Amino acid sequence: MFAGQLIFAQLMDFIPRHEFNACVRRYRGDHRARAFSCREQFLCMAFAQLTFRESLRDIETCLRSLGPKLYHAGFRCRVARNTLAVANQRRDWRIWADLAQVLIARARSLYAGDPFGVELEHAAYALDATTIDLCLTLFPWAPFRRRKAAVKLHTLLNLRGNIPTFIHVSAGKTHEVNILDQLLIEPGAFYVMDKGYLDFARLCRLDRQAAFFVIRAKANQVYLRRESRPVDKSLGLRSDQTILLTGPLVSQKYPEALRRVSFYHLEHRRKLVFLTNNFALPALTIAQLYRCRWQIELFFKWIKQHLRIKAFYGNSVNAVKTQVWIAVSVYLLAAILKKELGSDLTLAEILQILSVNTFEKTPLLQLLSTFPHPHQPTPDPNQLRLFDF
Repeated sequence: MFAGQLIFAQLMDFIPRHEFNACVRRYRGDHRARAFSCREQFLCMAFAQLTFRESLRDIETCLRSLGPKLYHAGFRCRVARNTLAVANQRRDWRIWADLAQVLIARARSLYAGDPFGVELEHAAYALDATTIDLCLTLFPWAPFRRRKAAVKLHTLLNLRGNIPTFIHVSAGKTHEVNILDQLLIEPGAFYVMDKGYLDFARLCRLDRQAAFFVIRAKANQVYLRRESRPVDKSLGLRSDQTILLTGPLVSQKYPEALRRVSFYHLEHRRKLVFLTNNFALPALTIAQLYRCRWQIELFFKWIKQHLRIKAFYGNSVNAVKTQVWIAVSVYLLAAILKKELGSDLTLAEILQILSVNTFEKTPLLQLLSTFPHPHQPTPDPNQLRLFDF
């Protein structure tokens, strides 16, 4: 019988203690903290994410019911909902943002060689935002509509492994295109965006930083065709052109040449037009690269279904950002765990297993490897045996 660590403690061991303490010291997270440290706060919030707790009272009740197991899980003090609420409101959310960056760097190295549907040597990112509706009375700092509040999660997703590399939480009225000013551009990388990010002044800055973009074009775009290249229309391509923008303002914002690729989606019966500053890749690769942008939509759907980010434990800006970044850290921990242990299970299955075995004493490798995969066929109980023993 295994008499070692609890599963929750084994999972928390994937967080490097030295980097965690460095993040806490950077923002003086434990300054004047008598008992409830930043580590206890993170353990409480991670427990809430893993086990789908509904409220602070729910977190307090469930943790207190575990009794002496809490010490072996890493808790060193009694958990009270008021103490947790004050910590979420006052402790700098940037502690958890920096901790998530540590986990992001580790996850990126683990998934660096994973394919994502396009043969591409360079890094590729999808940029988009999702809206979480809130109550305007409880969240007056996040106005969105006349009688509704909301927050937006602006996310830059690494398409290799679906690892979020940048997340910015803003009020619902913030336009998506403004986030381009906050990105740290990686030279040589591809940034795939929808036409909501079509701002030629910002795209020009991205081009001058030696990065590539693939973006949807608007239907009323005015341009001058300078060159046309032959395409294989049997693959869905319709045109591959080099163009110059001719509008009185856009020609000044983006004076360089652009590549315009037209593609007809046979299944949906719609024509898609893409703009890019890359002239080396085949036209079909440009269309396939934009198709991979759908991964960020699936990512948003996944985190809303499997993490606690649609309802918040606190109403302040700091509490909301704290919960979002700790939820992202839990997602990254599951992704790191999957890769480190070589599990064939999906991230959703891993989280479901962890949620019901959080305080069991079973090695993680054994827990995930002995779990029968739901897609494997199970034997029919009515089938007669060929040999009876």
